[in-house]
Amino acid sequence: MGIYNVYKIIIVCFKQLLEEKLLSKYEHISNEMRRRIVEGVYPVDQPIPDELSLTKEFTCSRMTVKRALDILVMEGLLYRKRGHGTFIIKSAIQDNKVNATDRENLGLTGLLKNKKIETKLIKFDVLFPPPQVAAHLSVDDDTPVYHVIRLRNVEGEPFVIEETYMPTNLIVGIDKSVLHSSIYSHITDKLGLKIGGAHRKVRADKSTDLDQEYLGCKSDDPVLEVEQVAYLNTGVPFEYSFSRHRYDKFVFTSVNIRK
Repeated sequence: MGIYNVYKIIIVCFKQLLEEKLLSKYEHISNEMRRRIVEGVYPVDQPIPDELSLTKEFTCSRMTVKRALDILVMEGLLYRKRGHGTFIIKSAIQDNKVNATDRENLGLTGLLKNKKIETKLIKFDVLFPPPQVAAHLSVDDDTPVYHVIRLRNVEGEPFVIEETYMPTNLIVGIDKSVLHSSIYSHITDKLGLKIGGAHRKVRADKSTDLDQEYLGCKSDDPVLEVEQVAYLNTGVPFEYSFSRHRYDKFVFTSVNIRK
């Protein structure tokens, strides 16, 4: 291998390390700013600190701060008013419902970091996937998948029932201890995989016997069902799930950013 090719490899590796460091930095800033917004650290009738102030506080570049705030703008928590600053969207925080956007893929634990979340495991087994599940996960019908049904309680109240399928050969090490905490944390922290985007369908449905038993729904209560296929950053699907949300606990926000 020539010295030129060695230098090229070194430069590529350096760029990858720099990008990973930048990514973790702006995600950290975004998470911290989200926490402050939700907990009322900033008054809603005044702009949040400007980018220059945040640059000094977090000891980073202005581009990193901008990328962090861009995430919160896309989530519907902030909006920019030219010449006046960046403001909190009041309706996004002055509501007891969980605000889930069409651009976030954090999982319930990541979305509600400051809330006490408890998990009740309703069903956990490994099976060969039905045709629909195999098709959405892009696996053969003889590839074993986890099949999990969980009730997620937030601050002691039932919020959502999650039915999830994941390939066992891709998402390894799922056990009861993982299922009682955060599957997404296991994927990113333990397995070292990066979660990319997701394709979701949100629809209204009538409550089922399972909803009535575990979510406390009445027979005539509606339920918000989210059908989701989630992907790793490589484009490989790792999750096919159905989440059934109490209608009085969630709001789903679609964000349209004009460029």
